[in-house]
Amino acid sequence: MSNQHIKTPCIGRCSTIYGDLVCRGCKRFSHEIVGWNAYTEEEKRAVWVRLEQLLTQVMTAKVQVFDAGLLREQLLARQIRFVEGQSPYAWAYQLIARGARFIQQLEAYGVVLLPEFRNWSLPDLRDAIDQEFFLLSQAHYERYIAPGFLVERLR
Repeated sequence: MSNQHIKTPCIGRCSTIYGDLVCRGCKRFSHEIVGWNAYTEEEKRAVWVRLEQLLTQVMTAKVQVFDAGLLREQLLARQIRFVEGQSPYAWAYQLIARGARFIQQLEAYGVVLLPEFRNWSLPDLRDAIDQEFFLLSQAHYERYIAPGFLVERLR
């Protein structure tokens, strides 16, 4: 499963159907979700890159990937989906998001928590990462996307 091309960032927890402008699941903007199938490969890549950059920013503040090869091997062995071309920090997020309840030693996966997070449980860390990722996506939307929509509506 994990070596297949992932065609969309969707994780099946869409909150835009409830009116959110930023999805709490995949962190895409509502208009990106609606228009995804009509997007060109270049447009899709731009969304993937933004999501990866924001997620990597969050992850590098909480974990260190010390062995990307081992992390990749473990993801494949456990059939955890990840995007091959993305940063190992995005891979580490997939590991923590999918395995927070069963991972005993994160180091066995090529990842270590930074000192200030070593006393955190992985489920709590997963939730904190997800919340910060959402807040960054929301801030990006409010700073760069919403003002453009407001200008277009005023015309």
